[in-house]
Amino acid sequence: MSWEILNIIGTIAFALSGVIVAMEEEYDLLGVYILGFVTAFGGGAIRNLLIGVPVSALWDQGNLFTIAIIVMTLAFFLPTFWISQWMKWGLLFDAIGLSAFAIQGAMFATSMNHPLSAVIVAAALTGAGGGMIRDVLAGRKPLFLRSEIYIVWAMVAGLLIGIGWSTSFLGIAALLLLIVALRMLSVYYNWRLPYRKLSYMKNN
Repeated sequence: MSWEILNIIGTIAFALSGVIVAMEEEYDLLGVYILGFVTAFGGGAIRNLLIGVPVSALWDQGNLFTIAIIVMTLAFFLPTFWISQWMKWGLLFDAIGLSAFAIQGAMFATSMNHPLSAVIVAAALTGAGGGMIRDVLAGRKPLFLRSEIYIVWAMVAGLLIGIGWSTSFLGIAALLLLIVALRMLSVYYNWRLPYRKLSYMKNN
């Protein structure tokens, strides 16, 4: 049940994220579907490649594809119904998608008895991989490459799952809320990872 709920939450949140980016870039309907699909399923595809699962396993998620199509279609043809709410709550949806997919990716790697390092990578790629592909296709700088904290929270989820965080429904729900809260707090308080800007002096 936890697995299915995480999949549905992540798929809806990231599909909507892809739709809004496509509409901001003035893509047509096909572009909306493509960006929505790669955002929702791209991270899982990259994860599968790295942990030894056939990419074709994605096609077993027929119900999730159907959910994504319905969500994207409604979002495209009824933008006034949800666009104002997205502007208010878009960051929350993105945080929910990041958290849900990171946990799902970590649980997936753990179920295959991969080491902790692989669990963390699986969480990071599942949580942020789709957004990375989305931003590249939209000609934007990927979110996780910016100075704000993003992919780190996915790695935290992977770490906690990898070291034995409770896999009960309540344990997973608590972790989901924790990662969402950390992501939201990092934006609200403008938390940043250390970074350095190089400046070059020109000799006259």
